[in-house]
Amino acid sequence: MSETFDIQEYLTNGVKDLIKDVLKATLKNPREAAFMAKFAAATTAATKRREANESAGLHVPSYLIASITSNCNLHCAGCYSRVNRATEDCEPVAQLTGEQWGSIFDEADDLGISFILLAGGEPTLRKDVIEEAAKRKNILFPIFTNGTFLNERYFDLMDQNRNLVPIVSLEGGFETTEARRGAGIYQKLIKNMEELKKRGIIFGTSITVTTENLEEVLSDSFVEDLGEKGCRAMILVEFVPVTDEASHLAPGDAERARMNEKIMALREKYPEMVFISFPGDEKSSGGCLAAGRGFFHINSHGGAEPCPFSPFSDINVIETSLKDAISSKLFVTLRENGHLLENHAGGCVLYEKRELVAQLVGQMSDQ
Repeated sequence: MSETFDIQEYLTNGVKDLIKDVLKATLKNPREAAFMAKFAAATTAATKRREANESAGLHVPSYLIASITSNCNLHCAGCYSRVNRATEDCEPVAQLTGEQWGSIFDEADDLGISFILLAGGEPTLRKDVIEEAAKRKNILFPIFTNGTFLNERYFDLMDQNRNLVPIVSLEGGFETTEARRGAGIYQKLIKNMEELKKRGIIFGTSITVTTENLEEVLSDSFVEDLGEKGCRAMILVEFVPVTDEASHLAPGDAERARMNEKIMALREKYPEMVFISFPGDEKSSGGCLAAGRGFFHINSHGGAEPCPFSPFSDINVIETSLKDAISSKLFVTLRENGHLLENHAGGCVLYEKRELVAQLVGQMSDQ
């Protein structure tokens, strides 16, 4: 990695390339293409706002992950969120309201954040928040959903507001998905995909990549099948081992190299689809992008965290601004002390260093 590597330029170019790819993927869909053309103009303006902030000494990332609820109806095998106790079976009392999330979205827009990933728990349990997101046309909201609550009301909302992009979670084909997510889930997802395709709504899939399903989910047959169903984006997330027993499922260097090789080939062969790898090749991006380098996370209670895999916070957006959260002591320490640049196993350096991060938060609370 070059010492002169410019992470902001890398991310800015990444946003531009993503929009170009999506525009290519929607050429046969006039409504989607019209929205994406307007959104491309909005991201250009957002880039200028981020550059102005950078000149003023504030680094603003392009992306924000918003976990808008802690509630989920599924018990997926190996779920990191449940292990971290960030996801529960019932809705805790102290969740941010739809109005509060709307204010966060507005401030994000003012700062120049172009992408807000809506996650959970299961985000479609918070229709009030998703309706707030729909109003913010300058921001693209990928909704990472297990797909089980998608219904006519949601299809109508997404049809009318093309800045809402459903990203449906799969593990692979029928057997792989049912094994991790439960009986009957796969067929429900396929039915929902058929409805999204019928309405011409662009959608994607999110797939947790392990050593066991890597070849399946990166195969031409799997990609072609998703493409025929109407899928236009694949988000490939490296598995993070939350227990020692599951460590063998985390992609290592050889698997990551294989992933990068396959993804490059898929991008060439299927230009109508978008392929995104998270965290992808961290060496080429200068290290982990969490803690505000490339993105950060707001949990359902308002806590600003480095990322969903690192559920630690020293600041809450209910009590302060999103601008202050980006420059929290925890984020600055992680960025400036080299913790995001170290080698690690699995998909997340901060998950491996969770004891260190917890210690840092403890030290800050004592000050």
